[in-house]
Amino acid sequence: MVPTPPDGRAGIDAALVKRLVAAQFPQWSSLSVRPVQVDGWDNRTYRLGDTMTARLPTAAGYVPAVAKENEWLPRLAPSLPFAVPPILGQGAPGEGYPFPWSVRGWLDGETAARERIADMTRFALSVAEFLLALQHCDTTGGPLAGEHSWYRGASPAYYDEETRRCIAALEGRVDTARATAVWEAALAAEWRGAPVWFHGDIASGNLLVAEGELTAVIDFGTSGVGDPACDLVIAWGKFSGASREAFRQAVGQDDGTWARARGWLLWKSLLVLSGCVDTDEEQAAVNQRLIAEVLTDHELFG
Repeated sequence: MVPTPPDGRAGIDAALVKRLVAAQFPQWSSLSVRPVQVDGWDNRTYRLGDTMTARLPTAAGYVPAVAKENEWLPRLAPSLPFAVPPILGQGAPGEGYPFPWSVRGWLDGETAARERIADMTRFALSVAEFLLALQHCDTTGGPLAGEHSWYRGASPAYYDEETRRCIAALEGRVDTARATAVWEAALAAEWRGAPVWFHGDIASGNLLVAEGELTAVIDFGTSGVGDPACDLVIAWGKFSGASREAFRQAVGQDDGTWARARGWLLWKSLLVLSGCVDTDEEQAAVNQRLIAEVLTDHELFG
């Protein structure tokens, strides 16, 4: 489980960012500081002038990502077909804020909502192109999957107890027998391949588009070196029909990798559903649909 940040959002606001920048990067102290329009949970991000951002972790569990991204994004970027965040500086704790933070270049584009994508099949192929390029990056010295990646890139077995608890809690809300079959197939399909780079959170909010096309991939906080199965969950979360099939063919993974990918999707959707099934009808419906699709996918391809 991801910890809840203190003060809801770690007490981070524009005034704090302004003080941190003035103290540690005085050359940028005259620049405006304002929240980004679409923010994440792990970090708070602020526009710094027109060409930069300041990105601050909201809790201690997200701190390892700062040094990891700062070290590895510049190394990975030249081998990737789409832009990734440029690293311009690393900040230190200060002004009452307890964690390291970073300054990055601003990437133009909007998050990949369906209505912003010109052609979903072409977009699926672009995502596949990015993932294949990432998997071909040199892994020498790269961070092996583990706590820093929230165990993305490792076996989904790390979440076995949590998943089975969610399945039991959702009896009557989902087909628990079929869900258990999908989960056990994911655990049985042990990964034995050579470790490769994975992103860990390939989802609409971390994919930027401009003029209908993929232009950038952001938020490598859960990235690392290990099993790429976790990066395939977008097949159900974003794609369907022709676009899903195009993505499936383009990434070219074996049956075991797809089985583990279904496990990753199932774990997350069960977890979210168990927390909102009686409180958020819209969110519950989304996750029930995802679960139903991955159960059917297992029966067709598993």
